[in-house]
Amino acid sequence: MSDVHSLRRKIGSAEDLHSVVRTMKAMAASCIGQYESAVRSLDAYDRTVQLGLVASLRQNRALGIEPDARGQKVAATGAIVFGSDQGLVGQFNDVMAAFAVDALAQLPGEKAIWAVGERIGSRLAESGLIFGKSFALPNSINAITQFVAEILIEVETQRAKGEIGPVFLFHQRPKEGAIYAPVCQRLLPLDQVWQRDLASTPWPTGNLPEVMNDKEQTLLALVREYLFVSLFRACAESLASENASRLAAMQRAEKNINELLDDLKRTFHRLRQGNIDEELFDVISGFAALSEAPFGS
Repeated sequence: MSDVHSLRRKIGSAEDLHSVVRTMKAMAASCIGQYESAVRSLDAYDRTVQLGLVASLRQNRALGIEPDARGQKVAATGAIVFGSDQGLVGQFNDVMAAFAVDALAQLPGEKAIWAVGERIGSRLAESGLIFGKSFALPNSINAITQFVAEILIEVETQRAKGEIGPVFLFHQRPKEGAIYAPVCQRLLPLDQVWQRDLASTPWPTGNLPEVMNDKEQTLLALVREYLFVSLFRACAESLASENASRLAAMQRAEKNINELLDDLKRTFHRLRQGNIDEELFDVISGFAALSEAPFGS
């Protein structure tokens, strides 16, 4: 009987865990939709910003984005690496850390890391890279804007000091046919090659635009928006990928729990039926013994 009670407790615990997993699945699926919608909403704005840059670069002199490094020490390569603050995401952080370390190993000079997410920071801690300020991931779409502003301030502060040269973005991107894939994007500097390629982009209509008033301030404002969109997109794509990984992990956990529940319930019913059979056998045996006993004994 004690085995039956033990199995009943195990079944109860598994059902409670199953309820938690279902709730986490629903939350992850909801978050995926929100972040993917945020990424899609950026497409039109990103296109507008880039067309503004095309028009500005055609009329303005080249941006002085690249600092004069003469007489200065060689600045380290900066890397913003997006991971997760929470667990239950499978190999999400391991894949990202391995991809970032391999990509940075191919670049010359020292490397400085800004880890976005506590879990990815711990994965990168043993890589021998220089660690800068760490950032916590935003917990909602509305918090991404403030988060991006903080990163841009930190990057510009370090570049102004000459501590950081080029800056790269590493994050996971949702991908068809797979949950996600790691990608790398150079964020800074906006060098002459970047400016020339952007300025050569064909204008979508036959009416060429003209930038009015302060052309240089307009160009700098568009550059700021370009950096903002790049970081916002990277963050939203990383969060969508994280929740997709969590959803897949919860689906695997749900499958395992269902299989465990099936096994426990089969074992429970078998033991319970065995106990019932024993009790019936005892009743029948007792009745048979009474029936065979002499009258009045």
